[in-house]
Amino acid sequence: MQKLESSLKNMVLVLVGVALIVGAVLAYINHLTSGPIAEKAAQSLAAGIKSVMGTEELQVAEPEEVKQEFGGKEFAFIIHKCSDKSGKQLGAAVESTTGGFGGDLKVLVGFDTEGKVMGYTILQASETPGLGAKATTWFQKDGKGSIIGKTPKDGDLHVSKDDKSGNAVDAITASTITSRAFLKAINQAYAVYAKKNVDGESGATQKADGESGASKVEHNEKKG
Repeated sequence: MQKLESSLKNMVLVLVGVALIVGAVLAYINHLTSGPIAEKAAQSLAAGIKSVMGTEELQVAEPEEVKQEFGGKEFAFIIHKCSDKSGKQLGAAVESTTGGFGGDLKVLVGFDTEGKVMGYTILQASETPGLGAKATTWFQKDGKGSIIGKTPKDGDLHVSKDDKSGNAVDAITASTITSRAFLKAINQAYAVYAKKNVDGESGATQKADGESGASKVEHNEKKG
């Protein structure tokens, strides 16, 4: 019996030792890779901002994180205000995340000073394989459901299946849920951008009836 207890103790000690060694090795590997991963992510974001703003010649201010509620749920956004080399405001690129069919859908969208969509890129998509890739091109300038040049200031972007009027957009074939999630991310990004306007008195912040884009989107979210 004493020999058995001794063997069990040795086994436990060995297992604990192995666990500690493995944990130390993993921590060291994480330390070595965290820097390059963060640097690559920063480079990808910088390239994405230039892409959605449609120019390589720009200056990007320090990112501003904004939290705002839509439909009773809080969402986090990151605003990258942009200007040209002379300091003239160009608009902003906004990181916006919402829930898609298979998980979070994160979009980077660029708005000019009038609130028009200049471009977008998908930063993260946990959708059914293939759907995320379709969303990357479907809503681009030459895509079937292009949103480029549209502005949520004129009304929420929405799939034509839901309403043919106003800012209706053709949904990705056989993927209405993903399309709705994508357009929701754009509408919410605009609402935050309009509230945190980059030039004080642009069309991105003012509406003829006095209702801000932000309040309009929030109202529609609560109705839905």
